[in-house]
Amino acid sequence: MSNFDNKVFEKRREIFLEKLEGKAAIIPGANLVKHHADCEYPFRQDSNFWYLTGFDEPDAIALFLSHKPKGERFILFVSPKDIISEVWHGFRWGIEGAEKEFKADKAHSINELRDFLPGYIEGCDEVVFSIGKHPLIENIVLEIFSRQLEKRSRSGIGANSIKSPEIYLNEMRLIKSEFEIMRMKEAVNISAEAHELVRKSISSKKNERQIQGLIEGFFLEKGARGPAYNSIVASGDNACILHYTSNNSSLNKEDLLLVDAGCSLTDYYNGDITRTIPIGGKFSKEQKAIYEIVLNAQKTAIKSAVTGSNSSTVHNAALIILVEGLKEIGLLSGSTEEIIQNQLYKHLYMHRTGHWLGLDVHDVGAYRMGDYEVPLQNGMILTVEPGIYISDRIPVPEGQPNIDEKWKGIGIRIEDDVLIKDSNPEVLSIAALKEISDLEF
Repeated sequence: MSNFDNKVFEKRREIFLEKLEGKAAIIPGANLVKHHADCEYPFRQDSNFWYLTGFDEPDAIALFLSHKPKGERFILFVSPKDIISEVWHGFRWGIEGAEKEFKADKAHSINELRDFLPGYIEGCDEVVFSIGKHPLIENIVLEIFSRQLEKRSRSGIGANSIKSPEIYLNEMRLIKSEFEIMRMKEAVNISAEAHELVRKSISSKKNERQIQGLIEGFFLEKGARGPAYNSIVASGDNACILHYTSNNSSLNKEDLLLVDAGCSLTDYYNGDITRTIPIGGKFSKEQKAIYEIVLNAQKTAIKSAVTGSNSSTVHNAALIILVEGLKEIGLLSGSTEEIIQNQLYKHLYMHRTGHWLGLDVHDVGAYRMGDYEVPLQNGMILTVEPGIYISDRIPVPEGQPNIDEKWKGIGIRIEDDVLIKDSNPEVLSIAALKEISDLEF
């Protein structure tokens, strides 16, 4: 049996089919990707395919046929049962399992896609398929669509365009259901526990890689699939490299350690937390000054993450605090408005303050619709992660203060996962402590 509640996926399919209104959607799953020689990377299912099917095998395709009667709308193409392949690579559900366990109205071998697809999409108003993302499937889809266009020119019936499924699925996935919020809380709780494990054991560790092993081993121990992304374990100046993943430097007592890590559950929901802690147990004067600025900026930004606000408002709330704090300690000068307008802070803070979180770490969903900001709504989950990174990597803008050596090598980011709930945003990652009094020992 499948480990997941099929009713969750059935409900999503119902909503998706309603949105299609006479269209036929073709949603491919992911394929195995070669790592080296005859070895593949661990399989990771396509998020949209998973969201609608719960089917976790490679080389599968789902059809959603809103122009067909009930009982003929959800079709799966899967790898058939094969004893030899299963001996080498593991269990397959096969065609019978796709129908019985995953509730497909009909299932076929993936090798029969070209034979059956024309009949399934015939009569639809439009084809829904992501162009440019699935090259192995795209040739078949375009070939069949082209034949349908020729028929339409004679009969006046059939699809005359191809539309992206993201138009529908991004909107659905952006607002989390109660089930999804429950799963997200589980992912974030495990991630927060891992960060607490680092905080409590930092004094016994000598290398960044030991910290990575500690965190990722904890994820597996707790039943997660593993890390949601390449863990960032960055000590000292390494923390000023935003996507540092070498994780192989020695830990020095006078430095800070920035850890950006989260787990992915077996159903792909993710946590994403960053904490920055003093390796030797005490912040230096300069480190504490920067940390206080970032923490103040983050708390202010979180308070602004309320229903009706938007991601730019959250970003700007943090940015104003960062700029004013950096002015107070002499790392920026001039009016706050001018510094922000001309981006004169970018050598110290070069990224946005957050992103959507869900089945993907940088989850789907628009932040803007043309000239309009997408308003925050209950059920959205947004990371809030301001930071300050002080190094010589980016030149100081003309007219801004030169950086004294005492500041260089300080990189601090604090990131929490926030559920939008009216005027009271819920910090899901609150169990990972971040106050200076909690971090020092």
